Amino acid sequence: MSLMVSISGIRGVVGSSLTPEVVVRYVAAYAQYCNEGPIAIGYDGRITGKPLAQLVAATLQHAGCDVLDLGICPTPTVALAVERLKTAGGISITASHNPIVWNGLKFFSPTGLFLDAEENAAFWQIANEGNFTYALWDEQGKYSNSTDFLDKHIELILKLPFIDVPKLQQRRFKVAVDAVNAAGSFCVPKLLEKLGCEVIKLNCDGSGIFAHTPEPVPENLTSLCNLVRTSKADIGIAVDPDVDRLVLINEKGEPIGEEYTIAAVTKFILSRNNKENPSVVVNLSTTRAIDDIAEEFGAKVIRTPVGEINVAKKMKEVGAIIGGEGSGGVILPDLHYGRDAMVGIGLVLQYLLEYGAPLSQLRETLPQYYITKHKIEIGNLHPDTLLKKAINHYKTLGNIIIDDGVKINFEKSWLHLRKSNTEPIIRIIAEAPTIAEVQNLVNECEKFLSGK
Repeated sequence: MSLMVSISGIRGVVGSSLTPEVVVRYVAAYAQYCNEGPIAIGYDGRITGKPLAQLVAATLQHAGCDVLDLGICPTPTVALAVERLKTAGGISITASHNPIVWNGLKFFSPTGLFLDAEENAAFWQIANEGNFTYALWDEQGKYSNSTDFLDKHIELILKLPFIDVPKLQQRRFKVAVDAVNAAGSFCVPKLLEKLGCEVIKLNCDGSGIFAHTPEPVPENLTSLCNLVRTSKADIGIAVDPDVDRLVLINEKGEPIGEEYTIAAVTKFILSRNNKENPSVVVNLSTTRAIDDIAEEFGAKVIRTPVGEINVAKKMKEVGAIIGGEGSGGVILPDLHYGRDAMVGIGLVLQYLLEYGAPLSQLRETLPQYYITKHKIEIGNLHPDTLLKKAINHYKTLGNIIIDDGVKINFEKSWLHLRKSNTEPIIRIIAEAPTIAEVQNLVNECEKFLSGK
């Protein structure tokens, strides 16, 4: 497996494609890109995180950067620290939802947003040239840790005007949590406890040893679903290793679908909005339910290419009041412009409190669509060849958008094909009003791509 270098940072298999030499190269280049300013770092808790964090910190110090080590923490905590502490940048050491053999680095700009395409191009050029400058013995960067910044993150969520902490404490929701033994192991239960919840923990030991495949999709959450049922919890919560994705399980132990995290939060925020002509920003692969909800409240929906930075930049540009991605990523500008599962948790619980009925009933009030997400291993095939094949196949069948891969909008359904930023695959996402329709879309697409 080769190193994946994309707008999402770098990601690879530790000891194979992600080696110390690779880490030093990119971190030294980043230090130079940041003009040797102070850098905040944090890691998602996986077992290779601490040694990588030590290597990252040492490289930054040798490059003349002061290091603020946040320890094990969510990626959104690093983003928030960069913005609030006004550092020159930040690095989150994480491979997000990838399996335990992977790790990676996500790089932030001084705004607390990830580096965008133009910024990455300048950064990559420095890394490719390899002419790094290191500090003399008496000009080394200083090291300090600030593991208490995670408490600041929680405190800021509790102060949001949307969240009524006393009423939530009085309601005392029973919540089952699966943090896959990673960065959410302690901070998610802590947030919930401050919101007055009775917390039932699953995979929250912080060991970094994943109890199951870490991507929070239904097939990996059977234990959490069972726990919700047996414990009679009001809701189940699953987060990925770096806590930027939030997935919800209803009181019956059924996943409501990761797309419906952003759908529920969008409806809640729009219902509390008093601004004229509000905007919502989501990516091209996010459920059409967002459009239906926005229409109900007179809001405008703007869609961007997939990628948190693309959504966040557009949100800042248009002054959107809510946004995110259908993978369970909630971006609330009132806190910061980053996907943040913890802020999503607070908003969902407040919505559930105000709605006054179980999550299964709340879900029924949202537009009903069925979305499916597949991936095709492409081996040595070039993904662009397959995407061109899709354009030719669908050009007379629907409205084609090529801003990010190939998206085909039909009258009541859509299909989106895109090459992955992190794996050698093509992702196929499809949505339709019925299961049969969506499955037919995917089957037909896979059939012609494979040449059958």
